[in-house]
Formats: sequence, C-alpha cells, structure tokens
Amino acid sequence: MVPIDQLITEIWGEDPPRRAIAGLHVYVSQIRKFLRRPGQSESPVLTRPPGYVLRLGPDRLDFHCFERLVCEGRDQLRERRYQQATATFESALDLWRDPSLDDVCHGPILEGFQTWLKEARLECVEMLTDSRLMLGRHRELVSDLYQLTTEHPLREALHRQLMLALYRCGRRADALHVYQAARKTLNEELGLEPCRALQDMQRAILTSDDRLELHVPA
Repeated sequence: MVPIDQLITEIWGEDPPRRAIAGLHVYVSQIRKFLRRPGQSESPVLTRPPGYVLRLGPDRLDFHCFERLVCEGRDQLRERRYQQATATFESALDLWRDPSLDDVCHGPILEGFQTWLKEARLECVEMLTDSRLMLGRHRELVSDLYQLTTEHPLREALHRQLMLALYRCGRRADALHVYQAARKTLNEELGLEPCRALQDMQRAILTSDDRLELHVPA
C-alpha cells in the first residue's frame, strides 16, 4: 500500500498544489480505466486507506518476469549449466526496452526504482558474460565489453571480463593495458586501487596462469 501523502510527494514534490488530492484522484481514475481489461469487474488499482494498492497476478509486470529469469539463470550458472544459463539471461535482457522510465517525471520512489533497475540489468549482463566466457565465446564478447567498460568505467567486473576475453584471444598486451587504464580511472575518480579480483586477473595474465585457459564443459 502506498499512502496518499507519499503519492502526492512523488508527483508534485515538496510544494504540491492546493487541490493535490483531487488531482491525484483524477490520475488514479485514469489509471484504473487504462488497466481495466474487457469483462473485468474490478480494476487492479484498489483503494486501501490511507492510500492505494496495485494488485496484479504473477508475471503481469515485465520486471517480475525479469527477476524470475535472473534467479533461474543465476542457479543455472552456479550449477555450471552454461548453455541454459546463457539462454535464460538472454531471455531476461530481451524484456528490456532502454532507456527505462526516462519518459516520466521522477520522484524519490521512482528515482530509487530506476537505480535498482539499472543495477539489476548490469548484474544480469555480467552473469551472461560469465556464462558466455565459459562457453568459449570470448571473441564475440570483446567489442561489447569495450563498449560496456567505456559506459561503466568504475564497474570492475566488466574490466576483469574484458581482460580475460582479450587474453583468450591471444591479446595479452591489450589485456594488461585494460588493467592499467582501469587502475588509472579508479585512482583518479575514487582514490582507490583495483579490487582483489582485478589484481588477481592481472597477476594471472602476467604469469600465463593455466587457470585462465578455457575448459569447455563436456
């Protein structure tokens, strides 16, 4: 249940108009008409004092479908079922139509939800990349990972994945250059050294660690 006061703040901020409650009732009425299906007696938007509730069945919202698919893919990745995990993560990302929620006004609730959505999508992309790397698809990942690290320069997991993909393509020098560039960015932007996983990847590349070689599951 979302209280009326919270909805008013979400729509109009800290300085709402005098007839904000009446305006909110108009908006709710319009949403009810929009969401009501033919033959349906009740709208999924319900009045529950002191506010409103949106009641929907399972998988009626695409982000619920996304969450379910990501959970399934994470389990498959953990169980080393990389083909299935790849297909599941791809299905989850197919639900996206970027940019999300950019065509609506943002209050504090929606702002937080949009941040969560972007983070959830990036985590899905990272897990999909891990599963593709385990399937030996490193060559097709390089260009995408270069773009992703440019868009998200502080995302260390993406740099680590790019380094591994380059190394497996025989581009050892390029992989080490990615590390140096990431380290420089982290130092300049945050005053931090790379995380342990990124440092371990650099050391493994410098020593040509056998664990970096691809071992495709049977």
